[in-house]
Amino acid sequence: MELTYYLVQNTLPVAVPLLLVALGGMFSERSGVINIALEGIMLFGAFFGALFVLNVQGTEMSPQTVLLIGMIVAAASGIIYSLLLAFASINMKANQVIIGTALNMLIPAAILLFSKMFFGSDGVTTNIRFYIREIPILGQIPLLGPMFFQRTYLTVMIGFILLIISSIVLYKTKFGLRLRACGEHPHAADSVGINVYKMRYAGVSISGFLAGMGGFFYSVGVMDANVSGHTGVSGFGFLALAVMIFGQWKPGKILLAALFFAFLRTLAYSVPLIPFLYDLGINQTYYKILPYLATMVVLGLTSKKSRAPKAEGIPYDKSSR
Repeated sequence: MELTYYLVQNTLPVAVPLLLVALGGMFSERSGVINIALEGIMLFGAFFGALFVLNVQGTEMSPQTVLLIGMIVAAASGIIYSLLLAFASINMKANQVIIGTALNMLIPAAILLFSKMFFGSDGVTTNIRFYIREIPILGQIPLLGPMFFQRTYLTVMIGFILLIISSIVLYKTKFGLRLRACGEHPHAADSVGINVYKMRYAGVSISGFLAGMGGFFYSVGVMDANVSGHTGVSGFGFLALAVMIFGQWKPGKILLAALFFAFLRTLAYSVPLIPFLYDLGINQTYYKILPYLATMVVLGLTSKKSRAPKAEGIPYDKSSR
């Protein structure tokens, strides 16, 4: 039972960043814009979130207050960076994959330069710990309490709340209907008075909001609020793309995919605690490859059944039919 608690408690902080970033990619692609830049947006949000934490550590602010404000800073930073993708893709009608790749390549180099200039290091190192030993009342619930509400992070609760909000916005609001219409049939949406350009800007902005926040949550739950220009976010942005595709651009399925990949990663780092796997004598490095190997296998097996939004990646031209 202790091992089960350990695996759950260590899987969720990893799954939430994947979940949020994949949801961000979903909103962007549902509007018709491919967001390959999720990795760069994650790192951009994580860096500015960690920079805020660095500047307030040592003050009287509680760790959870710092976390919430840092989350807002990271989300705002993600929106700002995602607007570069939106402008290039929507206004300039540039190739969305190339723009996203360029944005991914820019940020690690910029962070290394900035960090070397101002901190003399490869990134931002903080000393605030956001770990919660127990959430009052909820932590006392039999079975579920020790598993989900003890030895955890506030980021996990926020992640699931945002999942619910995302599902409601996408499927139960006029905005969600219009957003999906712009990703499927933009000309038909335009013919009934929907501003396709504005909806696509909104989709990319929401993507930046969630990806920037997801990057900060990754730095909190996996890297102890530290960000390095060398390691970045360990390919989590690309893994989130796989989670989004595996989840068929649907929030519920994206959650299951995020939990699956996060569990594999947690399992890889928990091998010494699992006698059966440890006794096999396999080098732990091979277990660490599992999430990425599973990504390739899953995408290879499900690619034929994947149904992306019809108009994604196609610049919208109002004059063409």
